[in-house]
Amino acid sequence: MAATALLCLSAGLAHAAQKPCIGNSNAVTGPAAFGGAAVKMGAEIAIEEINEAGGVLGQKLKFIQYDDAGAPPRGVDNVRRIALADKCVAVLGGYHSTVSVAQAEPVNEIGIPFIGVLAANTKAIENGADPNYMFRVSAKDKWVARYLVEQAIRQSKNGKIAFFYENTGWGNGALPDVKDAMARAGKELVAVETFNWNDQDMSAQAMRARDAGADVALFWALDREGNQLLRSMDKVGYRPTVIGAWGIAGNLGELAGPLANGVQVIQTYTFMGDMDPKKKALWEKIQKKYGVKDPSEIKMPSGVGNAYDAVYILKAAIEKAGAFDWKKVRDALYDVRLDGLVAKYDPAFDRSDPERQDAILPQYYKLTVWQDGKLLPIEQTPYASAVK
Repeated sequence: MAATALLCLSAGLAHAAQKPCIGNSNAVTGPAAFGGAAVKMGAEIAIEEINEAGGVLGQKLKFIQYDDAGAPPRGVDNVRRIALADKCVAVLGGYHSTVSVAQAEPVNEIGIPFIGVLAANTKAIENGADPNYMFRVSAKDKWVARYLVEQAIRQSKNGKIAFFYENTGWGNGALPDVKDAMARAGKELVAVETFNWNDQDMSAQAMRARDAGADVALFWALDREGNQLLRSMDKVGYRPTVIGAWGIAGNLGELAGPLANGVQVIQTYTFMGDMDPKKKALWEKIQKKYGVKDPSEIKMPSGVGNAYDAVYILKAAIEKAGAFDWKKVRDALYDVRLDGLVAKYDPAFDRSDPERQDAILPQYYKLTVWQDGKLLPIEQTPYASAVK
C-alpha cells in the first residue's frame, strides 16, 4: 500500500516537470545486444536530425539509454528510472517481448507514453488498460502470425504445417495467434513443438514434425535456438521450407552457415538490396556515425527503421500537444500523420480501434531470406519463385 502511494506521489512529481528526453530500455548486453544497437542507431540519428533542424518546441531532444539485458525486472526498473528520475517525455521499448509485457504495468500506472520498436508480443500492447499508454511502431505477433501462415499455406505442397516456438512469453504468446491464423484459413497445425533457451538438441521435435508430414515449418525462435533447430532437422534428414518471425533475423546466417540458406524471415525494414533516396540518405549517416561499412553488418535493420520513425512520430505528437506533458502527448499520438521511413502512418494510431495502438500495418511487412550469410529481400534472390 505504501509502495503504491509512493509510486503515485512520485509519478505526480514527475508529471509536473517532463523534460525533452526520450529514454530507451533495451538489450545493450547479452546475445540480443545487436537489437539494442539497432534501436540506438535509428533513434540517435532521428534525434540528431531533429535537433539540427531546431529541436522540438524550441528545445533540443536527448536520448538516454539503459540496458535491460533481456531481463523483465531490469526493464521495469528502467521504466521507473526514465519516468521518475530522468522525467523523459516517453519510453522506447526494446527487443525482448518478456520485458515489454512486464513494462506495461508500470507504464500504465505512471502514465508515460511507451512506444515499442521491436518486441512483437500482442498482449504487450493489447493489455486491456484504459487509458492505455502502450504503443508500438513495430510488427505485432497477431498480424505476423496471419502473414506467415498465409505464406506457409501458399508455399506448402501438402497443406501440412508445423510450428516450433520458444518456451518464453514471446513464444507462448504467439501460439494462440498462430493457431487462430490457421483456423481462419480452415486448417490445423500437424505438429506443435516447443523448446527452451539454450537447448542444444531439438532432434525429437524435428522427428515428430517430420513424421507428421509437415513440409513447412514456422519458427518463433531467436538466432541461437534457430541454429540448433536447423542442425537438428538436418541431423534427422528433415528439410522443410522454414519461415520465421524476426527472432532469426540477427545472425542465423553466421551461426547455421549453409543450413540457413533459404530460411525466410519477416521484417519491417531492410538496408539490403536496392536503396531508394530516403534509405540511402539514412545509410550514409549510419556509415559516417558508426563506421559501418556494409549493410549486412546491421543485424536488426527493422530496429533501426522502426526507432527512427518512432522518434519522428513522437516529435509530431509533442508539437501537436504543444507541451512535453505525458497525457497531452499520448492523446496527440492518435492525431499524427507521417510519411515515414518504414510506412505511411495515416494516422499512426487510431483511438477507436484497440488493435491500432500498433502503427505498422501488415501491408508494410517484408519477406526476406537468408542467402550465403546475408538476409536479402526475397524478390532479389533465387527463392522469389517460392512465394509467387
